Amino acid sequence: MRDEEVIAGSLLEDACFTLEELARAAAVSPEWLLARIEEGLLAAGGASATQWRFSAVALRRVQRMHAIERAFDAAPELAALVADLLEEIDTLRARVERARPL
Repeated sequence: MRDEEVIAGSLLEDACFTLEELARAAAVSPEWLLARIEEGLLAAGGASATQWRFSAVALRRVQRMHAIERAFDAAPELAALVADLLEEIDTLRARVERARPL
């Protein structure tokens, strides 16, 4: 992993986005996000839409889902499944990297 990637990751790690901020950051419409939240494909933390907050992990998930839907004309459910698998691959790669001897 390059140093730039580590720095960018730690800067966004503590990010907390509103629905509108997440939509802007991911270059999607708030309606697109609302549809995925209503379908249970994206988790929203908070009691109501005005209180929802999203992490940097959610931003990455939204970017992946949107890219998959566009590139492959995939259904939202399929894009979410692929995003789940990619997140799992990222987690496993990080574990392997940490387990490697120096």
